[in-house]
Amino acid sequence: MKPQADHIRHVIAISGSSSAPARSPIAASWRRSLTMHGLDPGQAMSKDRLADAELRLRRQQLEQFLQVSGPKLDQLFALVGQSGCAVLLCDRDGVVLDQRCCDADRDIFKSWGLSEGMNWSEAAEGTNGIGTCLAENRSVIIHRDDHFLARNTGMSCIDAPIYGPEGQLVGALDVSSARSDQTEAFNRLIAAMVSQTARQIEADSFCAAYPQMRILRADADDTDAAALLAVDSDDIVIGATRGARKAFGLASSGPIAPLPATDIFGRGDGLRGFEKAERAAVIRALTRAGGNVSEAARGLGVGRATLYRRMKRLGINDTGANVSQD
Repeated sequence: MKPQADHIRHVIAISGSSSAPARSPIAASWRRSLTMHGLDPGQAMSKDRLADAELRLRRQQLEQFLQVSGPKLDQLFALVGQSGCAVLLCDRDGVVLDQRCCDADRDIFKSWGLSEGMNWSEAAEGTNGIGTCLAENRSVIIHRDDHFLARNTGMSCIDAPIYGPEGQLVGALDVSSARSDQTEAFNRLIAAMVSQTARQIEADSFCAAYPQMRILRADADDTDAAALLAVDSDDIVIGATRGARKAFGLASSGPIAPLPATDIFGRGDGLRGFEKAERAAVIRALTRAGGNVSEAARGLGVGRATLYRRMKRLGINDTGANVSQD
């Protein structure tokens, strides 16, 4: 870590470079912090915490999201908490809504501004894990001297964005540490856990938003994405996660126009991830029912005619399975 005066001079020099911001995402964020947000890399601590009433309102607006994410925060903290790390969940504005940290470390993190109600947007804190993750809509590691403000260079911050049931950015998941011996290799290990936990929260939030629907998982090129579809009893797709939207060329965010599942399943050659999942579900139901189509249909919550149509589309009749109507 550079002395603060050296860091300040370095940030100003790089931010003013004509070429560095084009070559480096960190330099680009430094320039935003300096020119767009008007921040000074040497400015003193001036954090303001949200009033309790405003924090409660923000939490109420994301009540289901917080309920779903709570157990996942606990699981992540169980993995990283003993290493001197804190786990924070922030809304899309960079405000910390929930936190996990050891009681012995709580005052330390509070002194760094890493506590509920604090604003960690780029506009407030310059380049930092939470704010830059949200500004650039991607996972980031902001390690010590990567921070814009000199007073934040003692920290390492690892973040991943979290998307809502309609593909919209809803917040960021952060693991922060102020350990002087935290290495970049350890940060990369934590980053994998943070990204996985963010996608689990996203998937659980999606399932909670469509409690009466069948949820199908797709094969997606982006392994760091929850690619799920919500399908109703008439095989109409009514919801899709951001990963599924990207995989199938749907609107990136907002409500999707309902469309038959076959319009998606039929794309490409052979069975895609959704078809494989559906075919496996039908075969399991038929197996449990001993080949009785009517009983299998009841188990799947669909009509017998609907099940026959699915079996025909999925080629199950061609497998030689012993099925009966009664």
